[in-house]
Order: sequence, then C-alpha cells, then structure tokens
Amino acid sequence: MEYPFSPLQLALLASPADDAQAAFAELQQLYPIVAPEEADVIVALGGDGFMLETLHRYLGTGKAIYGMNRGSIGFLMNTYHAADLPQRLAAAQPVTLHPLQMIATNIRGEITTALAINEVSLLRETRQAAKLRISVDRIERLEELIADGLIIATPAGSTAYNLSANGPILPLGTGLLTLTPLSPFRPRRWRGALLPHSTQITIEILEPEKRPVSAVADYTEVRDVVRVDITESQQHPLRLLFDPEHNLEERIIREQFLT
Repeated sequence: MEYPFSPLQLALLASPADDAQAAFAELQQLYPIVAPEEADVIVALGGDGFMLETLHRYLGTGKAIYGMNRGSIGFLMNTYHAADLPQRLAAAQPVTLHPLQMIATNIRGEITTALAINEVSLLRETRQAAKLRISVDRIERLEELIADGLIIATPAGSTAYNLSANGPILPLGTGLLTLTPLSPFRPRRWRGALLPHSTQITIEILEPEKRPVSAVADYTEVRDVVRVDITESQQHPLRLLFDPEHNLEERIIREQFLT
C-alpha cells in the first residue's frame, strides 16, 4: 500500500546494520523521499550512535531529526513502525538541544574545537591516574583531582556514559550540566558537581607529560591535552522529534526509576 504524499519533505538515512538497511528499503517503497538537503525532516534509522552521527552531520542546518530504532539501545530513538509515518511526524513533539563546545589545547600548543551532544570526557592515557585542576567561570574550584578522568555531561547525555559512572540524571529543562569524576582517588569524598548550563568550565592537566590525558567530545578525540575549555554552544541548536507517548523528557524521568 502506498501512502499519500505528506506535506513534509522526508529524507531517509540508515546505519550499515542489516535491520536499518531493511527498514530503509521498506520505507523507500512506502513514501516519497527527497535528498537530506531538500528535506523538512530527516528520518534516521539505527541506534543511538548513528543518531549522534546524524545530529553532528546536520548541526546548524535547522533540520528536524526523527529517529527510529533499528540498533541496540535507542534511547534517542522512537519505536520503529513503517505504517503511518507522516501522521506520526505531524504529531511528534519537538525538543531543542544545545551541544557543548570543547576547545582543547594539546601539549604542542595545537587547538582543536569540537561539539558534544552527550558529553565531554577527559580520560587518562596510561596506567597512571590523571591529575586535573578544575575552574568554573575562571574561579579555581578544585586544586587537584586525582582520578581516571572526568565527564561533563548535558541532560541528554546524562543517561549515557555519565550514568554508567554513577553520575546524576538531569531532566530536560533543568538548565544544568553535571561534572562526574571517574574512579576518583583524591579527594576521596568528591562525587562531582551540578553547574548552570551557562557556566564556562576549564580543566587544566597537571603533569601532562608524566600523566597524559585525552579529551573526547562525543567521538572526536584529542590526545595529550594540557587544557580543555567547555561551554554550551547557543549557535548550534539541534531539533529532535519524538512521539508524544515516548518524548525525551519522559524517558529521562522514567530512567531514574528503573530498577
């Protein structure tokens, strides 16, 4: 059965996974499809990793992204159904997210700028723990953190790597970022911090040659960093669409009550 043309111009993207490719072929047979550049909505078929790739690819374009899960986790995705896609898109609820901007300086003075939708992670590169100094809005807040690393997560990313490191889940709309240490050794009692989303966070690496550290913004990695500056980027809004019964805010709240 072919569905009538939707007022929305749709594009399809799919991960290489077999399930995603099968869904791509099925939807192509049912609906008129245009190139992503011409689309009002890009339908992403895959898991959360592919959704992150799609969001990064179309940052700053204003394109709305509607994901359907054909991967493993699918926290950022809607349930896959081939039928009634135009109706689902018309009823979908939009969510606007703002990524983090990471400016990382390495030991050679080279500067790399990258965006993170989920989190910025600082990770030790060798067997020795990292030594980090944390400043917030140019005020030193922690002179020395000895740990495996540190995560700075957005609300959308708080249910990902941050949660696995025992960090707090942040509901959408809280206007907060979370700092979560990875296996902290000193100070032993420091369990992280919640900061306003407008905060400028600066991490300085102490003893960078002896204790090298990498900085990762989602999947952009910079090795041997000496300083990392992190702020929320208002210049790169992201528009995601969710089915009303499974919107992102509800998922984040529900995640806090899973046992």
